Amino acid sequence: MCCLLGVSRSGFYKWLDVTPSPRAIRSETIKATVRRVLEASRGIYGSKKIAHELQKSTEVEKACRNIEAACSQSSQSGVPSCEAKPKVGCRQNLSAKFQWMGLSCSSIELVQPHGGGLVREQITDAMRKAIEARRPSAGTLLHHSDRGCQYTSESFQDLLRTLQITCSMSRTGCCYDNTVAERFFWSLKHEWTKFESYENLDDAKISVSKYIETIYNPVRLHQTLEYQSPDPFERKQKMPLVA
Repeated sequence: MCCLLGVSRSGFYKWLDVTPSPRAIRSETIKATVRRVLEASRGIYGSKKIAHELQKSTEVEKACRNIEAACSQSSQSGVPSCEAKPKVGCRQNLSAKFQWMGLSCSSIELVQPHGGGLVREQITDAMRKAIEARRPSAGTLLHHSDRGCQYTSESFQDLLRTLQITCSMSRTGCCYDNTVAERFFWSLKHEWTKFESYENLDDAKISVSKYIETIYNPVRLHQTLEYQSPDPFERKQKMPLVA
C-alpha cells in the first residue's frame, strides 16, 4: 500500500497514531450539528438559516456562514396564473400603504390529490375566516392580490366593501407586486407539498394546515423577520399581523 501510494512506512504508522487536532474535532462537531439542524428543518434551511441556528447552539463554537456551507449542502411548482377581467373590479396597486395599514396578501395555489379534484379555497370563505380570527379594526386593513377573476368578482368586492377593507391589486402581469404571497406559496410547494402524497382533498387540507400551523408560523425562520418565525415576531412587535 505504501509503495502504491508513494508514502514512507514511517509516515504511514505516524498517521495511524496521530490524534485529531482541535480544529478537526471542532469541524466534526459543527458537521454533526449542521446535520441535526438540516434534518429538523426537513432539509429546507440554507446556509444562512443554519448558520443563524448555530449561533444559538451551546455545543459548538460560533460558526460563520462560510464554515457552515463548507460542512453541508441543503436541499431545496409555480403559482398558477389567473385570468383577469379587464376593467371589471380592478383596483390600483396601493401595497405601499402597508406601512401604515394592516396588510393582507392573497394568491391561489392548486394541489392535486391522487383521487382527483383540486384544492381551491373559496376566496370569500377564506377572507371571512381570516377576519374572524384576527378581527382588525374597521378601515385599517388593506387587501392586496393579483387581478384574477376571483378577486375582481362582484361577490368578493362586495365582501371587501362590507368589511371596510381597502382593495389593492398588482399591475397587470407583474408578479413582483405580490411578492409576499408568491414567496409563501413557493415555500409551501418546495418545502412541503412536493414531498407529500395526497389520496383525497381532506388529506391535502390537513397536510397544508399542518405546514402552516406547526412549521411555517411557529418554527420556520424568516430572514426578513431577523431570523425569527412569524408567531414570536408578532408577539415581540405587539402588532396584529393578518392571517
